[in-house]
Amino acid sequence: MDVSHTLTPGRVAALVGLGLFAGLFSGLFGIGGGLIVVPGLVLVLRVEHKLAVGTSLMAIVPACTVGIISYALEGSVNWYVGLVVAVGAVVGAQIGARLLERLSRRVAQGVFVVFALLMIVELMVIVPNRDGDMVWTLWHVIALILLGLVAGIASGLLGIGGGAIVVPVMVLGFGVSDLIAKGASLVMMLPGVLSGLIGNLRHHRVLVRAGLIIGLSAVVTGPVGSWIAHIVPARAGSILFACYLVFVVAMMLREVLRRDTPKPGAPEPTSVDAAGLEPTTTSL
Repeated sequence: MDVSHTLTPGRVAALVGLGLFAGLFSGLFGIGGGLIVVPGLVLVLRVEHKLAVGTSLMAIVPACTVGIISYALEGSVNWYVGLVVAVGAVVGAQIGARLLERLSRRVAQGVFVVFALLMIVELMVIVPNRDGDMVWTLWHVIALILLGLVAGIASGLLGIGGGAIVVPVMVLGFGVSDLIAKGASLVMMLPGVLSGLIGNLRHHRVLVRAGLIIGLSAVVTGPVGSWIAHIVPARAGSILFACYLVFVVAMMLREVLRRDTPKPGAPEPTSVDAAGLEPTTTSL
């Protein structure tokens, strides 16, 4: 494929569509949308996986910001919970960015698939309590920090915001409202994603203009997703999130089972993506 270093109209349209779709999921489920963006970049635009991971983190920043505002206006943001989880997420994101250099993505994806399958079963069985709130003890604070650490590692390693981990664990493990969990997830996500983004920028694994196009497009549909999340019943919201995790598992399994078959003599991937988008060093 010809590498042209330019964003053609067709590629821009694809990035905009990807952002609109990711924004809707972000507002609806309290996630960053990385689980939509990474496969979209890899499968549709043929972006090398590590570049897709870094680029998705840039796209998550504006989507996450708008999501926080939308949930805050509905009174569904517990700032204390979100900030405590964020403490672990910031550290974890740096660890994840380093692991991306050393750990096979199939191993990380396989672990995530097992976790997601367990959460799907729990979400289908347990009905979340919309009146549930956080109980504060020392052990709860420690558990929230550890939860943020795991979510941050997933952010830096898999290119996701961590909401797919934080939301079900807070609903099922801490007994909080699904809306509060989603709002706290978005608050946690922003500093964690920024931390992971910095780590990936240092390693030249971010397509800046592509990430901005996706992120700004997500801003349009994010509030729509938040509105839907607040009008559906708790049981329906739990089932929708379980369906989302099923989609995630399917995408992850596809990547885990996919066999890379590079052509003989093909060069190793560099900081220029295969879709003809610009390298990180020329985008900053």
